[in-house]
Amino acid sequence: MICIKNGTLHTAVSREPMKADLLIDNGKIVRIAENIQEPDAQVIDASGLNVYPGFVEAHCHIGLDGYGIGYEGHDYNELNDPVTPQLRAIDGINPFDPCLSMAAKAGVTSFATGPGSSNAIGGTFVAIKPVGKRVDNMIVKYPVAMKCAFGENPKRCYQNKGISSRMTNAAMIREALDKAKLYEAKIEAAGDDASKLPAYDQKSQALLPLINKEIPLKAHAHQANDICTALRIAREYDLDITLEHVTEGHMITEELAKENVPLAVGPTLGHASKFELQNKTWETPGILAKAGCHVSIITDAPVIPLHYLPLCAGMAIKAGMDEYDALRAITINPAEHIGIADRVGSLEVGKDADVVILDGSPFSVEGKVCHVLINGNEIEL
Repeated sequence: MICIKNGTLHTAVSREPMKADLLIDNGKIVRIAENIQEPDAQVIDASGLNVYPGFVEAHCHIGLDGYGIGYEGHDYNELNDPVTPQLRAIDGINPFDPCLSMAAKAGVTSFATGPGSSNAIGGTFVAIKPVGKRVDNMIVKYPVAMKCAFGENPKRCYQNKGISSRMTNAAMIREALDKAKLYEAKIEAAGDDASKLPAYDQKSQALLPLINKEIPLKAHAHQANDICTALRIAREYDLDITLEHVTEGHMITEELAKENVPLAVGPTLGHASKFELQNKTWETPGILAKAGCHVSIITDAPVIPLHYLPLCAGMAIKAGMDEYDALRAITINPAEHIGIADRVGSLEVGKDADVVILDGSPFSVEGKVCHVLINGNEIEL
């Protein structure tokens, strides 16, 4: 049992900070109140410090792209087939990748990681915590979503192997969805007669959770036209969808507000390395949040190191984003975006005891992480 005493709590579900103690037992937050007295509890004195929920990243690739390794650690893009829904992030993650511990020490306690954007359909994402030696024991949720991609990346990666235009990319996604729907229809028509079942199709089988709305489509799209194509396909096939990157989202704010789908904005820190990033700006998350959109800020690590996630929120604040919206964009919103808000993303009774205690603000380079707890266990900084 651990009691965090005398801190200023930023819960991510209440705009105003509160002075209170926080009691943890068996890895869960069990009480939030003033002056908790629990003689058997280990006390962490947070006097003068700020207490936050563990930060959450909605979209990255760490554990699948080895830190400082190169090709040998490059496991998040499959370059032999543009349509690979059967791929699973959990089969490529290296729990010993230093990026995981670096993120944890910065207070990032949960993240969704998975296939990159080389493929029209890339496979399934998983939500994990950055502590453990075996990925099976680190999972918060699997599967989280089915990755797909629009725009420059599939064109560049498969320009000589099947995709040379945005039209072809979209057509490949539709074709895979059509095949999966037909495959499911044949299974249903067969009923209990095994002799009438269709031949096993690994790709179509992998898409069934998507077409049955058990998981959303996680659509990589930077340009406004690609964002709209992703939405068009989702509506055609009655799919749940989250939009990833949304670099030109500020150019179609009203449309996105009407669509009411979760948006993961970023990576914004760094160079506009390709044409579809030419309109990248730190103003985007704030503009979208102000319009009522559900916004998460992402690093797309390793594009931006995951431990810089709180500083990315700080840059958005500098560009005009409301500070409370920015806090939610790296806590409860990404938790909702990837379907794990029942466990993480805010300081509330019943949730996992993922807690970050700082001297100063997480949005400032001067903010110092003093304690990080994951599942109620304090990690070594």
